[in-house]
Amino acid sequence: MSDTRVHIPIHLRWGDLDALGHVNNTSMLKLLEEARLRAFWSSEEGEAAPPTAVLDMSVLEGGGPRATLIARQEIEYLRPVPYGQRPLDVQMWIGKIGGSSIEVCYEVFSPISDAEQVLYARSSAVVVLVDTASGRPTRLSDTERAAWEPFLGAPIAYRR
Repeated sequence: MSDTRVHIPIHLRWGDLDALGHVNNTSMLKLLEEARLRAFWSSEEGEAAPPTAVLDMSVLEGGGPRATLIARQEIEYLRPVPYGQRPLDVQMWIGKIGGSSIEVCYEVFSPISDAEQVLYARSSAVVVLVDTASGRPTRLSDTERAAWEPFLGAPIAYRR
């Protein structure tokens, strides 16, 4: 499945830790958000970006006809994430493509340079594209579908 995943390195900040010395659960949401933005929003000219980065960056700059809305997010923690100076390996893929939404799946691993990676958490988020004027869902474009379909894989199967 690794060929259907986008790898986004995310550095931890000292402030991401809680009193127990591991990454706080609210900080994990912020780390996943950072990975999602890097994976799906177009970068400035000249910057390398993953092939999934096709959403228009102008929305983040206060304009644009469309925005993203997180309709649902779930995280399953498997192990505490310790602080380290090397970036975590956030692996992302698409669990489902709908008419106006995608299900983004994540697995958060220890740094890539570790001999054997440790899986710390898995998560999924339903991201809906909305019209900024009306707030109503808007259809995915052909360009977005073409960029994201190669990264379509099985959705997260949570332990319940």
